[in-house]
Parts: sequence; structure tokens; C-alpha cells
Amino acid sequence: MRTLIYWFRNDLRLADNPAFTQACLNADHLLPVYVHDPKEQETVYGFERQGPYRQAFLRASLDDLGSQLRAQGSDLLEFSGKSTEVLLRLLKDTSAQAIYCEQIEAPEEIEQIRILQEQGADVKEFWQSSMLDPQTFPFELEKMPDVFTAFRREVEKAQLKFAQPINAPKKIPSLPATLPHGSILPSRAQSVLHPYLPGGASHAQAHLKQYLERRLPDSYKETRNQLIGMDYSSKFSAWLALGCISARDIAAQLNEYENCHGANDGTYWLWFELLWRDYFRFIHFKYGQKLYRASGLTGTPVSPSYASSFEQWRTGNTDAELVDAGMRELHQSGYLSNRMRQIVASYWIYDMKGDWRAGAAWFESQLIDYDVYSNQGNWLYIAGRGTDPRGGRPFNVAKQTQDHDAQGVYRKLWLSPE
Repeated sequence: MRTLIYWFRNDLRLADNPAFTQACLNADHLLPVYVHDPKEQETVYGFERQGPYRQAFLRASLDDLGSQLRAQGSDLLEFSGKSTEVLLRLLKDTSAQAIYCEQIEAPEEIEQIRILQEQGADVKEFWQSSMLDPQTFPFELEKMPDVFTAFRREVEKAQLKFAQPINAPKKIPSLPATLPHGSILPSRAQSVLHPYLPGGASHAQAHLKQYLERRLPDSYKETRNQLIGMDYSSKFSAWLALGCISARDIAAQLNEYENCHGANDGTYWLWFELLWRDYFRFIHFKYGQKLYRASGLTGTPVSPSYASSFEQWRTGNTDAELVDAGMRELHQSGYLSNRMRQIVASYWIYDMKGDWRAGAAWFESQLIDYDVYSNQGNWLYIAGRGTDPRGGRPFNVAKQTQDHDAQGVYRKLWLSPE
């Protein structure tokens, strides 16, 4: 009898999860696990690495995943501890032959796999977080174009749109007869749930369904830089970040939408943004650890982060009202529009002369849609330390205020006393 462990990472779904499907096909008994790793608890800057909104969204997503597994006679076992130590102990306690999981091409996650394999674990990784299948590219990932525009042109020239998603497994193998000790019971989210972005695969699919039914893709290009409301952008990002839904699934349903209603600028720009997300993933295969150096891909030294100025920035107490409104929205909701993310990041780097890495760490702590690839890629882009040949991307706050909040509605919303 073959026992396998399935380690859920940022793929908290059953549908279109090739790694989980393969584990189901190859196992007689399957142990689905999630590990709450202490590395998520604090940053070098002294604040939580995973703030309350991220924690709540994760909790809701795990609860939803557990419900789906139990509906098929399985369950999700959650453990607390260093991931590598927990998994090695589980291999021993269950006599499992292998660990199946998704591949994450970021330094900490790569190191986890290295340690497991070094200790003799058989780990089978599957790349599955992108919209496109890299094996279909007309270039090797290590030689992919540095600049997004060149990458996009190569993809469009090859007529690549998305890899076909797969269904959830029809049957999930039973749990091992003897379950390991030390699992933790899911604690219901102690912190507040996001008012309109509840975690979990069920909510992800429901959100996508209503987004398409209401024909919101048609207006996406025109509304995507707005600052207030639910419908100005797709809001897919939080569910994508934890893998509650796959980029392939969204792209496939968007394609069906185009077949029914016709393609337009809005549907193209949604695909375009999913392609940006892919680009930030694939550039990791080319540059890896270099993307995490203080200087990024440049040799330029980094400005030190002064505690007082960083505190002013992260709490929304700078000299720029638009920036303050954005930082307060982030802290009070766990979300921020793409335009405001660019504005506040630029202000921290160029106006306050701050260390981009401190800003990236604060976003990691606060954003419910934190994604290691996109967060790193976007901060490098703004800081001029990534692959963009134009260098940094400073934003003029006065101009941005006039362009996006001329009537002061956004500032009033977030700066008014409660």
C-alpha cells in the first residue's frame, strides 16, 4: 500500500491542481497537510510578517479547503512548526513514500525543498501557478527576454493564451489508518474577515462567476486605475495568491466569455495583467536569488531605512495626503489599488529616500493578495533595480492626486476621523 503526503503551499484548491491530482492517482492512502511555519511570524523590521488580514484570509481559505476535502471523505491536517521538520517527522510517522507539492521558485521555498531532499525525502514538485505552460515557450526560461514587452511579443507571436485547466480529482484516497500526532485544530479566524473578499476556493469561483455575469470585463481597461469600490478592478489577486483559484481557470473562463460576448480591450487587458503575473514568476527562473539582493540586478547601493521615517510612511503620517490615505487604507483593509501601490511605493523610495526592501516587507505583512513573485517584481520595478531598462519609476504625487483624486473623495474617505 502506497502512502503519500500532499503538502499544500500556495495552492489551496482541488480543481486544476495537477500536483494534487497526481498524488491522488499514485496513492493508496493520502495525507493532505498544511504547515503553519514560524518563519511567517516576524520580520527583521520588527512587525508581523503576516498581518491580521492576511491571517484571516488564509484561515478562511484553509477552512474552505478542509470542507471540500471532508466532503470527499478526506481531511486537511494542519501543523505548526518549521515546515521541513514537520514534514520529515510525518514521513517517519506515516511511513509515507513521498511528498507531493507545488513548485515555488523563490529562495525560501527552494531552500525548504533542498533541506527535505538532503535529508533523504522523495519530493515531487509540480509547476502549476502560472497561466501559461513554460514548456510551450519558444525560448528557454533561462534565456527569456528581460523586458516584459519583449516577453509579451514573443508569447503573442507564438499565439500562446493559456494552458488548459483540469478538473478536480473524482476520488481522493483515504487517509492513513493511523493519523500522526501533533496536528492542530483549525482555529476560527480571530481577526476580522475582509468585508468583501472572503477567502477560499468556493468564494473565488463565486466571485469569478458574478464578475463575468455582470459583464465587468468590458469596462476593465477604463476603470482599472480607479481607487474606490469593488468593481473597478477584477479583485482576483487575493484568491490567486493563495491558489484558491488558478490563473489557467480564470483565463479559460475569460476565453469562454470572449467566445460568447466578443473580445474587447477590457478582456485583453485582463489577460495582459495575468501575463504580467506570469512574467514575474518566470523571471525568477532566470535571475533567482539576485532578485532578492539589496541592489537587485544593479550595483546601486541602497538607502538606509530610518526608523522614524519608515514609521511615518507605514502609518500614513507623511506630508502627502494621498500617500497617507493609501497607507491607511492598506493598514485598515489589507488591500490597496494597483495605482495606489505604485504611488506609495514611489513616495517611500524617492521622496523619503527609504530602503525598498522595508517597503516590500510591509506590503508582504499587510496585503491579503501578497504574492512573493509579484511583490518582489513590482518593488524592483518601481525602485529601478529589476529588468526595466528605463530605470526607476518615480511618481509625481501632486500630478497623481490631480489625475486620480481631484475632488478629494478618496482622501476624505480614509483621512476623515472615524
